[in-house]
Amino acid sequence: MRMTLPYGDGWVDAELPDRTRLVPSSWMPAKLGPVPDLAAAIRAALNQPLEMPPLTELARKGSRVLIAFDDPTVVCFAPLRAMAIKAVLEDLRRAGVEKRDIWLVCASALHRRWTRQEIGRVIGDDLVQEFGYRVFSHDAEDRDQLSYIGATPNGYDVEVNRLVTECDLTIYVNGSALRGLTGGWKSVCVGLSTYRSIRWHHSPEGLSAAVHNNPLHRVLDEMGALLESRIGKNRIFKIETVLANPFEAAHVFAGDVGATRRKVLSLLQEAAPPKPKDAEKADVILYGLPAYSPYATFARMNPILTLFSTGLGYLGGSSESMGKPGCTVIMATPCPNEWDEVHHAAYREVWERVLAVTRDPWEMRDLFEEDFANRPDYLYKYRFCYSFHPTHGLMASYPLRRLKHIGQVIVAGPKDPALIRHAGFVPTATVEEAIATAEARHGRDCSIALIQHLPT
Repeated sequence: MRMTLPYGDGWVDAELPDRTRLVPSSWMPAKLGPVPDLAAAIRAALNQPLEMPPLTELARKGSRVLIAFDDPTVVCFAPLRAMAIKAVLEDLRRAGVEKRDIWLVCASALHRRWTRQEIGRVIGDDLVQEFGYRVFSHDAEDRDQLSYIGATPNGYDVEVNRLVTECDLTIYVNGSALRGLTGGWKSVCVGLSTYRSIRWHHSPEGLSAAVHNNPLHRVLDEMGALLESRIGKNRIFKIETVLANPFEAAHVFAGDVGATRRKVLSLLQEAAPPKPKDAEKADVILYGLPAYSPYATFARMNPILTLFSTGLGYLGGSSESMGKPGCTVIMATPCPNEWDEVHHAAYREVWERVLAVTRDPWEMRDLFEEDFANRPDYLYKYRFCYSFHPTHGLMASYPLRRLKHIGQVIVAGPKDPALIRHAGFVPTATVEEAIATAEARHGRDCSIALIQHLPT
């Protein structure tokens, strides 16, 4: 069969064996259609919040309010953030809250801080102009603007932006429930947190997009429970969104963090039931890589984002769900040897120095993470030069953990084969050559699954 695969900024045609099985991507729940009127859906959610009073009852004249929102790395091209924030402001004004007592904070976690122009791209230039310098990105290294809450029963440190503890009300606008990865307490306990807290779950084994029994959110729920016990109930109000596709919302919920999370998970579980344990597994998992990563928003790709974060991370879950132990993964990508030194300042050092020592993500973490977390040169670039936090390049490499399940990774069509070998992968000139290489390992009749992450 002849198929077209994503390949960097374009597409590549490939002749595949007729026995190749086509598997749709599991990232977007196909059963969910878009709401007919997004503004009306937001208003309905705010008028009938789950397990919390409406904002007009929670706020009053003199209340100090933090409105936090997902940063541009969250894939939501619907005007959700702008519409939701304006609807929230309408309710706050009706409650008597003055504009001078409202802050708008981009919850950027250890991602780079965003320029005011970039923030305007996701919430609207009019809001940025209206609120002036009360619109800004969270700074995870500004010690004067952070509050340490304490440690949970299992010893997880909880540290957040001071506005969360000092404001009477925090309203968080979540732009997308990306499978089970985003939403819930991740919004506040990651987006408005610090490396001191994030290190507990952003580990090789900790990150998970599972809709069912998500280990990441078990830690985050414990952190959220501690935070809520310290600042009190009804102090954090969530707007939670499930997308039908990157450009349209399917459902909008508002209210208590736990209640909105449960509604979202119920929807996603119905739309994406767990695969049966005896589902047919393939010897070879094949997919193309677009030149895209959420961490390259308003920036450029690099080999770590292409091969590890997107290739084995966001798109690589299919290797475990659909691939046999020891399977071969084939990724089609040109993967140019290019680096954005401004926005990903520490990434090249991770690639050149860390990978020269080890490709084991647990060893990477033990040997290098604390060093990168405390590097003054990179921390300066994070705080003042719009670069990702220095630990982020390491964390973006932790999907290498999938190599415990994968037998070999073949990269088809790279511009620089030596670059691929440095990552420990096998370069081939074409997809057809990659399949022949996989057949030499698994046999001429090996099973092949083509994962269709993007429509062709």
